[in-house]
Amino acid sequence: MSNFVDYVKIHCKSGHGGAGSAHLRREKYIPKGGPDGGDGGRGGHVIMKGNAHEWTLLPLRYTRHIKADRGQNGAKNQLTGAYGEDIYINVPIGTIAKNEEGEVIGEIMEDGQEIILMEGGKGGKGNEHFKSSTNQTPRFAQPGMDGQEGFVVFELKILADVGLVGFPNAGKSTLLSSVSAAKPKIANYAFTTLTPNLGIVDYRNYKSFVMADIPGIIEGAAEGKGLGHRFLRHIERNSILLFLIPADSESHFQEFKILENELQEYNPELLDKDFIISISKSDLVDEELRKEISAEFPENKKPLFFSGVTGEGLMELKDAIWKQLHG
Repeated sequence: MSNFVDYVKIHCKSGHGGAGSAHLRREKYIPKGGPDGGDGGRGGHVIMKGNAHEWTLLPLRYTRHIKADRGQNGAKNQLTGAYGEDIYINVPIGTIAKNEEGEVIGEIMEDGQEIILMEGGKGGKGNEHFKSSTNQTPRFAQPGMDGQEGFVVFELKILADVGLVGFPNAGKSTLLSSVSAAKPKIANYAFTTLTPNLGIVDYRNYKSFVMADIPGIIEGAAEGKGLGHRFLRHIERNSILLFLIPADSESHFQEFKILENELQEYNPELLDKDFIISISKSDLVDEELRKEISAEFPENKKPLFFSGVTGEGLMELKDAIWKQLHG
């Protein structure tokens, strides 16, 4: 599930309403039949729909335009025109739609939920509606109303069981590729994953949980430096947080405190989540160094050691995550 797309912009257009009919009855035995024009049909809506089987916005990445059908015109015998067919945009749960001004149109919270993004134009009224005592045979009807159009921005806050929190180069991508089938790009540099990666982690007895490698935090992210809020937004929806501190860090506990502070600055509620502290790249340190690193942390925040490269400690880490999720 790599190449996770969390932002898509699409030009949407709902259908125009059909015109009302200005028909007058013309029947053999009713020489002066009155108006019998039907109403036009409503234009098709553009609708966002929650789909629990979608994990990413990737299917929409190359969609530039979405257009719903127009309503059919009204007809004689007071026949209402058919409604234009609605267009559905299937999105993962957790997707937010915004207009061009950045205002939220709606947020998908559950499977099957529908939100109308753009309403189809109303159908015009047929001439039957305009009959009066002074105008027995109105020869006019309303045109249909235009549909709406404009850009809609779709954003997805990742829905994952475990969110990986750490500076760039903390080993998050390596961990994800070690415990799941995700294939994130991995490199040894102090930059960051620009798009989040999701992986399904297999656990004992055919169980599994979802792990998200989200863009790496940079000190000052809460003030908008680096990827800033775009990163922090993702971790709001993770059930638990897994802090990754690399074994070759200069100060392990200090690095944890910096990460913790970023979350505190952005949204203090994030610190109410359960979390696990881990030391990645533990193949780089021996037993004596591990004791020294562990001693930096208070008793209630002792870290777990693992290596995504050798696989050492991964099962213990998965056990700890599972216990936090289901304990």
